Amino acid sequence: MIITDLLERNARLYGAEISLVEINPSEERDNAATWWDFNLIESASQGAPYRREMSWKDFDRRANRFANLLLSRGLKKGTKVALLLMNCIEWLPLYFGALKAGCVVVPMNFRYSSDEIKYCLELADVEVLVFGPEFISRMDEICMDIPGVSTMFFVGKDGPAYTEDVLTLTNFCSSSAPPIALEEEDDAAIYFSSGTTGFPKAILHNHRALVHACKVEQNHHGQSRDDVFLCIPPLYHTGAKMHWFGSLLAGSKAVLLRGVKPEWILRAVTEERCTIVWLLVPWAQDMLDAIEAGKVDLGKYRLDQWRLMHIGAQPVPPSLIHRWMKIFPHHDYDTNYGLSESIGPGCVHLGMGNLHKVGAIGKPGYGWETKIVDECGNEVARGEVGELIVKGAGVMQCYYKNPEATAEVLKGEWLFTGDMAKEDEDGFIYLVDRKKDVIITGGENLYPVQIEDFLRSFYKIKDVAVIGLPDTRLGEIAAAIIEIKEGEACCEEEINNFCKALPRYKRPRKVIFDTVPRNPTGKIEKTVLREKYCGSRLVEAQITG
Repeated sequence: MIITDLLERNARLYGAEISLVEINPSEERDNAATWWDFNLIESASQGAPYRREMSWKDFDRRANRFANLLLSRGLKKGTKVALLLMNCIEWLPLYFGALKAGCVVVPMNFRYSSDEIKYCLELADVEVLVFGPEFISRMDEICMDIPGVSTMFFVGKDGPAYTEDVLTLTNFCSSSAPPIALEEEDDAAIYFSSGTTGFPKAILHNHRALVHACKVEQNHHGQSRDDVFLCIPPLYHTGAKMHWFGSLLAGSKAVLLRGVKPEWILRAVTEERCTIVWLLVPWAQDMLDAIEAGKVDLGKYRLDQWRLMHIGAQPVPPSLIHRWMKIFPHHDYDTNYGLSESIGPGCVHLGMGNLHKVGAIGKPGYGWETKIVDECGNEVARGEVGELIVKGAGVMQCYYKNPEATAEVLKGEWLFTGDMAKEDEDGFIYLVDRKKDVIITGGENLYPVQIEDFLRSFYKIKDVAVIGLPDTRLGEIAAAIIEIKEGEACCEEEINNFCKALPRYKRPRKVIFDTVPRNPTGKIEKTVLREKYCGSRLVEAQITG
């Protein structure tokens, strides 16, 4: 099966039903781009967010029209087509249109600088780029310096002179499926690594991996036709899209929310009757803080249908989930572990009903195998720390054009994740830390995630990151960068007193009050913190939030 077959099936069986809704609480209606020919329903009443919706039939027809536009330009099977867009209702039809044309679709991080955009376009051998109005200034800087890109399509109004209006052009293309034969082993998509250790690597996946992601997601969370999935994270990332794949497989509605304020999330859940919400740690934290501070009144919202809250993309503090379940005791909860190299989330997951194991990432996901191994690749004893490796149909083909990096992480059918983990007596896996983030202080291994989880349980702390700083005596010491909750005052002495519950060697030797930077998928940007603080004079002062 090819993933585009699922879209065509939904158009055939559920054509008039809503497939996608876009809600933008902050965008003016006049700035929104849209197709002109189909009945795309738009609304923006006074005081309400701008909203658009699309049926399964129109979703499929738009994908076909973009596919036929690409083929009319002479594109061949395997041509790379990049998407540089904020989340919008056009995103997924363009993605599926590229796939239907037999192209390899290349989603791009919307936070990339001009240099990073240029680097990724060249690395992935992109020939066609589709971008939106938010990126005009960045593209202006490099448009004359990317000779491999022969065509640039614009999604919006009044695009630059070097682009073509893709939405208008597709109006003149056939809405029938193009006659392109696709196989499961054909290349399908290139995703980029987070880039937290330098410029990102290009991760190549085939069609079989995309379909596997659909099956994994629905097996884990049981999406039915009655479910409504609220998608907030960026679609360029495997996490958001692969969770939406469960909705694709079920033929159920999904809502794209362009905003992360707690009241926007709760309003979308209420008005769209959302049943499944995937959150990143910072958003869940903000929701809890707002509710507990009385800034959000849950009595104003209809949330009885909300059945599942799940989190992924980074380690989840157990204290956060315990707080969540006090406020939302009826929710099922799941956490998902995965990498872009393993087609996003799901190679390990906690599983609904396993709240007694909060803190674990869980057990091998549907169709996945795992091992925890030492430096020589031998399995470690249960309870010992080693590197987590995974095997399954969602493992990447390679790092595109980078055989050396591929050989470092792909050994036979096994993907070496670079994450240190251990397994308990019941077979549940716990992340300890990233292999490269382990701090060696005086000969002892410190795992920052363990210290971060402990510190987050202090009621004044909003977020925390622990990094290693050079030390002439111990080699490295642990430094805690701490972000205090709004309205709280905190000093180093309070943190040090709280940390007395930790073994002495695990206590941070430095306390720094600062904002904790995270990337769009919620991962702490420790490279940024290391660049800021390693080798520099640390100022430790009392901070009032």
